[in-house]
Amino acid sequence: MRETTTASWRTLLTQAHDALRDAVAGVGGSQAWDAATPCEKWSVTQVLQHAAGDQIAYAAAITGGPWPSEDPFSPSGRIEGDPGAHLAAALDASAAAWATVDDDAEQVPVPLPQGPMPAWLAAGACALDAGVHAWDIAVATGRPSPLTPEMARPLMEVATRIVEPLRAYGAYAPALEAGDDADEVAVLLAYLGRRPV
Repeated sequence: MRETTTASWRTLLTQAHDALRDAVAGVGGSQAWDAATPCEKWSVTQVLQHAAGDQIAYAAAITGGPWPSEDPFSPSGRIEGDPGAHLAAALDASAAAWATVDDDAEQVPVPLPQGPMPAWLAAGACALDAGVHAWDIAVATGRPSPLTPEMARPLMEVATRIVEPLRAYGAYAPALEAGDDADEVAVLLAYLGRRPV
């Protein structure tokens, strides 16, 4: 049975957006922005730029509006102004775009090579991106995981449907072994190529 139902995909996306917003709000002084993250070779600032760019890309795909001004897969590591405001603008654009999508739409444009997807899967892909990068930032800055088992279950269902083709583009690292005693969050993270901490 599908975990990410048409009734719940909006909740999942809101939870993932909130997790990313909270992770960024919790970043401490200037040194923390330069801290290494689970995303190889990327600092906290670069992960934020990537995550914000991805949210803008989802909004652009849905609405035909502007795409990110910087390549999300080649973040500069420099943000002009307040990082929280930078993210807020991206999340606001994403949320406004998703508000225009019908709950049970079958063909929602996405900025992924797979092309249009049903609303639940497209929104799940957007939530997966926000949620896992929230985890990256939280872990890099010494804070607990923002992912919950309630989020991990539907995100794992989405991940198993979209991630494999994206690994060839470098969007996700190869899957890792989670271990027999891993919880749902750890299983999701390992599948996405991250070592749970």
